[in-house]
Amino acid sequence: MDSSAIYVRERGSLRRVSDIILAQPKTTPPPSSSSSSSCRRTNPFVLRKEHFIFTYNDEGSLRYTTKSLFDITLLFVTDNIQHVDSLVGFPEQIGDRLFVAAEENRVFLNPDISQKALKLFSDAYGDLVLGSLCLRNRFPLLHERLTEIKTFHSLKSLDLFGCRLGDDHELFHHLTSASLANSLTRLFIGGNHLSDVGLQRLTAPIRMMQKGLDSLELLDVSCNPLSEMALRYLTCLPKLVKLDASGTNMKLGTGLKTTVWNLLGLIHSEKPLNTFDHSGCKTEGWAEQVVNQWETSGCQTSKPKKMEESRASALRFFGRQKFVREVLNAAPLISEDGKQTNMEKLHFYKPTGNNHLCGKMDPSTTKCLQARNPTCNVAKTKRESSKCDASHQSPPTKTKRSSSLVLTAEDTELLNSY
Repeated sequence: MDSSAIYVRERGSLRRVSDIILAQPKTTPPPSSSSSSSCRRTNPFVLRKEHFIFTYNDEGSLRYTTKSLFDITLLFVTDNIQHVDSLVGFPEQIGDRLFVAAEENRVFLNPDISQKALKLFSDAYGDLVLGSLCLRNRFPLLHERLTEIKTFHSLKSLDLFGCRLGDDHELFHHLTSASLANSLTRLFIGGNHLSDVGLQRLTAPIRMMQKGLDSLELLDVSCNPLSEMALRYLTCLPKLVKLDASGTNMKLGTGLKTTVWNLLGLIHSEKPLNTFDHSGCKTEGWAEQVVNQWETSGCQTSKPKKMEESRASALRFFGRQKFVREVLNAAPLISEDGKQTNMEKLHFYKPTGNNHLCGKMDPSTTKCLQARNPTCNVAKTKRESSKCDASHQSPPTKTKRSSSLVLTAEDTELLNSY
């Protein structure tokens, strides 16, 4: 059977594989036959080398077998992925195989078709393509592949720590778009030189139009020059349960604890929360290797320093020298070994309904809340103390958040700028 001939049926007739000319460039043809030869080599239905599997038998002789029709079809689709209208409705198993074939064919490294190809898969398979993306301190990758990254509209976790976004990066519009509104639950934007104005812009769509980031549960704004005034912009996040404000201009004290409790219904955690150590934050999904290929190819083609210089020159042409200096020179507050510097941990979380806050909080927080509401005293009667616990278990966010919907002068000015 090893030496037997292989036949394929083509247009109702059998042909031997050895009689089929595999896709090989011919010698310079005569001018009269150049057009027909070119058409034959570019015809996608002509059998090519990729349609066969070449192996060696025990005697060392070369043998080849044809691939399955399914594999040949996958190859044909990946070669023409830019002409596919939609993959919606195709099973996940088919989508997975097709994505692997496109990745092996290096489709996603082609800047001309990578964005359309990724959008094609993201529209059909959502978070299976990419559910979590970690770009921590990967500033060049973010800015080189920003258009492709915007196609991932089903992300549940996004780590942008140390990506030098500044206050007015175009990625903020994508984060608050309708495509990510119902999926993004974890957002890390620490170490981005983000000020109160930047946080105001980021939360403007949900504060003004009630859309964007309404599913966010965890937010990291550490290592940014933020003040306590910025906390009022976070009152529009209805599902926020954890906040990291370490390394900001906020100082831990009774005033900060009271402000965070009144505005967000969060209490300070004595021990650092494990969710903010970034150990579990990573890129997950079909496109995990694609992101790694982007970074590898980017390191080979251009140097980050040259890219920063060219970007600075372009922006300087438009008279934005100050912005360039602030953004490009802004570095995350981390040490050379990759660990955060010794700084006060400002981790806040929302207590569960079964916890009695007056007994679970640290002494300073309990004293702060008792000072705010003198009826919360353990020396009172059991009935009064139970009422105090019940009142603190449900934070007064309803009245605060309803009042936060009133547009300030800054919000009105920002709304007019859109």
